[in-house]
Amino acid sequence: MKILDKEIETDYKNRINRVFEFIDENLESDLSLKTVSGIAFFSPFHFHRVFKFVTGETLNGYVTRRKIEKSALDLLHKNITTTELAHKYGFSDNSSYSRTFKKYFGVSPTAFKRENPNRHSKIRQLKSKNGQEYPDYEKYICIIDNLKKWTKMNAKIEIKQTPKLNLAGVTHVGVNGIEKVFEKLAKWAITKGLFKNSENKMGRIFYDSFKVTAPDKVRMSIFLTTNEPFKAEGEINKLTINESKCIVGRFVITPTEFEKSWTSLFIWMNENGYKKSPENPFEIYHNDYREHPENKFIVDLHIPVE
Repeated sequence: MKILDKEIETDYKNRINRVFEFIDENLESDLSLKTVSGIAFFSPFHFHRVFKFVTGETLNGYVTRRKIEKSALDLLHKNITTTELAHKYGFSDNSSYSRTFKKYFGVSPTAFKRENPNRHSKIRQLKSKNGQEYPDYEKYICIIDNLKKWTKMNAKIEIKQTPKLNLAGVTHVGVNGIEKVFEKLAKWAITKGLFKNSENKMGRIFYDSFKVTAPDKVRMSIFLTTNEPFKAEGEINKLTINESKCIVGRFVITPTEFEKSWTSLFIWMNENGYKKSPENPFEIYHNDYREHPENKFIVDLHIPVE
């Protein structure tokens, strides 16, 4: 596809963002090319080319990957059989599901669940994603214990009923270029005078889990909370976080400690008997880390729970 001008490219990205949301909400339903292209208001032929241009994947490849990743999270967090998962995500039979799963993760669904016990699931990194070997059990327990101690020293954790949040947000895929997205949203907010209200905070929603999705495929939205009216402009759109019960961890951390903080909070969730809800985790920042004497973020990490 030829290089597009900025306005057309932005329009295409916004249409594909609607497709992402539709796919997430309908993974267990009909996701044919005809159905999905209609969501983006493209002909099936044109949509196929645009989707590949924006995402680097075919629609079928993207949908299959999302189904396998979601099923992997189900294996970790739910008491569900592989046969049930095969049926849930539309595979013809258990064998077809298992073959596809192994193609993505290098192990069968049964082996994946065995090697990633739920109480420790958030600390493992999948070998198929980053080439690391699984640590042995004793080393594993040591890592968990160290993270628990680190959490006690560095986090204040509460269970809160978080209100509905209205957001101005930019959706982005992959960890590369994320700083530019923050800058783009901040510059827009400054021109609108939205930072004059101290209650407006920047943050980030995660639609995928780094546990099962490669970093260059993780989809997220950078946002600014605001109840002030505004019009969608370019890639900046209106988003919402629904009211939900959340585990909220307040951390004061360096930019390199976010992964450790999220991991420790999920461990706390498992240790305390909570189950993650289908809502997406998100973080809200309470300062500009560049103005902190130690260049640290004051941030609340939110895990929606049942």
